[in-house]
Amino acid sequence: MDEAVLLLRARDGDQHAFAELVGAHRNQVWAVCLNICTNPHDAEDALQNTLVAAWQNLHKFRGEARFSTWIHRIAANNALSIVRRRKANTQLTDFTDPDQPVELVDDDGPAFDDRVALRDAVHDALAQLSDEFREAVVLREFGDLTYADIAAQQGVPVQTVKSRLNRARTQLAEIMKDRIGAP
Repeated sequence: MDEAVLLLRARDGDQHAFAELVGAHRNQVWAVCLNICTNPHDAEDALQNTLVAAWQNLHKFRGEARFSTWIHRIAANNALSIVRRRKANTQLTDFTDPDQPVELVDDDGPAFDDRVALRDAVHDALAQLSDEFREAVVLREFGDLTYADIAAQQGVPVQTVKSRLNRARTQLAEIMKDRIGAP
């Protein structure tokens, strides 16, 4: 069904239309929450807060941006809010959590423990970035937003987004180099 029709139906209180509307963006919204929070439990809270806020504020969506941009903004704001509240308790992803099974696949790629170490390093590196840099990187790399969409979300010019992404990537490379000894 067309996104505009789903939006109209959802605004009229149709929960199924809302579920279909957000369902089209669920993976990217989850990725935004997870990569900003860096821990699945906080990401779940951010995702739940995002869905509740989107449902309760659907009447405020003016359609000046795409629906995906609007919901990504809500997700990033909720995730950043949780990170700020729990900054002192930021944890890395717990790969021993039975609720998050990790599949072992023998694919001639990097060994499982190397993949876990790399994933931990990336999450740790993201957590070390400033909120603005982390949000920009996550929205670009995991949310697949355009520079213009990120600029609209962060309330800054596109050139500032490009600068933030460049600086964030440079910082990530340095952190990763120090963490895993990459060249």
